Amino acid sequence: MSSSEVAGLKTYEVRTYGCQMNVHDSERLSGLLEEAGYVRAPEGEGDEAFADVVVFNTCAVRENADNRLYGNLGRLAPIKAGRPGMQIAVGGCLAQKDRDTIVKKAPWVDVVFGTHNIGSLPVLLERARIQEEAQVEIAESLEAFPSTLPTRRESAYAAWVSISVGCNNTCTFCIVPALRGKEKDRRPGDILAEVEALVAEGVSEITLLGQNVNAYGSDIGDREAFSKLLRACGKVAGLERVRFTSPHPRDFTDDVIAAMAETDNVMPQLHMPLQSGSDTVLKAMRRSYRQERYLGIIEKVRAAMPDAAISTDIIVGFPGETDADFEQTLHVVREARFAQAFTFQYSKRPGTPAAEMDGQVPKAVVQERYERLVALQEEISWEENKKQIGRTVEVLVAEGEGRKDGATRRLSGRAPDNRLVHFARPEESVRPGDVVTVDITYAAPHHLLAEGPAKGVRRTRAGDAWERRNAAEEKKPAGVMLGLPTVGAPPPVPAPAAGCGCD
Repeated sequence: MSSSEVAGLKTYEVRTYGCQMNVHDSERLSGLLEEAGYVRAPEGEGDEAFADVVVFNTCAVRENADNRLYGNLGRLAPIKAGRPGMQIAVGGCLAQKDRDTIVKKAPWVDVVFGTHNIGSLPVLLERARIQEEAQVEIAESLEAFPSTLPTRRESAYAAWVSISVGCNNTCTFCIVPALRGKEKDRRPGDILAEVEALVAEGVSEITLLGQNVNAYGSDIGDREAFSKLLRACGKVAGLERVRFTSPHPRDFTDDVIAAMAETDNVMPQLHMPLQSGSDTVLKAMRRSYRQERYLGIIEKVRAAMPDAAISTDIIVGFPGETDADFEQTLHVVREARFAQAFTFQYSKRPGTPAAEMDGQVPKAVVQERYERLVALQEEISWEENKKQIGRTVEVLVAEGEGRKDGATRRLSGRAPDNRLVHFARPEESVRPGDVVTVDITYAAPHHLLAEGPAKGVRRTRAGDAWERRNAAEEKKPAGVMLGLPTVGAPPPVPAPAAGCGCD
C-alpha cells in the first residue's frame, strides 16, 4: 500500500529537466496540483517512492532528450500497471515538439501538454481519468503567463519572477524559439506587483527570468524597459538581492550597465553567454555580435563594477569549428577572466539548422578541445577565487547548497556576487534566509571557505518566512512531505547543460 493510500490523499511528483524556465514552470505545476487537492509525495524507496501522479516537465534541447524521457517512461510502465489509478503526464518543450508521438511510443501516458498551456494540467488529468483515454492538448500560443498561475515555490526566501516568455532570436543551434514562441513581455506594473507580494511573504532575493531577459521591452515598445525595471526593483522596500538570467550580448546596452551599478540591491554578478570566441563561428551560429563587441561589454561592466563576477556559456565543436576558431575561444576566456563557465560539447538539436550543417566535428576532436577549455577555465576560476581571500562578505544562508555541511559542521550560502561560500556554523541560531558576515580564508575553483568565527549574524524576515513554512510543513498529516525540500535558493545561473543554452 502506498503512503498516499495510508494518508487518504492523492500525491504528486514533478520531475524537471532543462532550463530555468522549466524550473519556474514546475513550481507552477506544483501549485496547480496542490490547488486541485494533491499533496507532494514523500520520499521513499521502491514502488513506494512513486506518486499517484508523476509529471515530467521536459526539455527538447539536447540530442538525447527523447531517449532520456522514454527510458524513464519505460521504467514507470510496470509500476503503473500495478498501481490502479496512477497517472503519468508529460509536458514542456519535448511535449510541444513531439505531441502525439509520446502517446504512440508510450501508450500508458495519460496526459500530454505543451509549454503554452501548463494551466490545463489538473483538468486534463481529470478528463483522462473519467474518459479512460489519453488526453493530448498542445496550445500554439501562450494562454497565460506562468507567473499568473498558483505556485509552490521551492524556497521560502528566494523566488523566480518571469518578465517575459519566448525568444525572437534565430540561433542555428537552438530549437527553443520554435517551442516557446516569439517574445511576449509582461506589463511592468504586473511584474512589480508580484515582486512586492513576494517580499511581503518574506522573500528577500528575486531572479528576473526570461529566455532573453534583457530584450525585455521589445514587445511593449520601450528599449530601456529592462534598465527601468532594475531601477524600480531597487525601490522595493525589503528586497535585498536582485539577479537576472539570461541576457544576450546583442541587447546588453549601456543603460543596463548603469542601472546595475547604480541600484544597490542589484547584485554585482552577470551571466553573459559567449558560445564561441570565433567571429566565423558566431556568424554560423547566427549570433548578432562578434568577439570585439563581447569583450567591450565585459570591459564596460568591469569599469562600472570592478568586483563583479562574470560567468558564461561556451559551446565546443560547433559544425565547421577549426583549430583556429577554437583558439579564438580560448583567447576570449583568457581576456574575460570568467569566474565560472558552463562548457558544453556541441550536441545536435533535432529540428535546428545546425544539425544539418556540413563540417560536423569528430567526437575525438571535440573531446580534446573540451578538455583544454575546461582545464583553462578551472585555472582561471581558481585564480579569481583566490583574490577573494581576506575579503569580508555577507552570505545569504541557503538550504541544500553544501552537500558535506553535516559532516563538516558548516553552513553554506551565496555571496552577493553569487560565489558559493561554506562557513563555520555560528554560535547563534541561523536559518536559511538569514545573512551571516564572514571573512574568506580559503579558495577552491568552485567555492570559498570562511573557517573563522562569523563577524555578524542578521536574522531576517526571509529567515522568519523559512521558519514559518518549515513549521507548517511539519504539521501536515502522514504521507505528506515533511519539511522543505533540500534545495537552496533558485540558482541565478542554472547550468544550461540541462537547459536551453540558447542565450
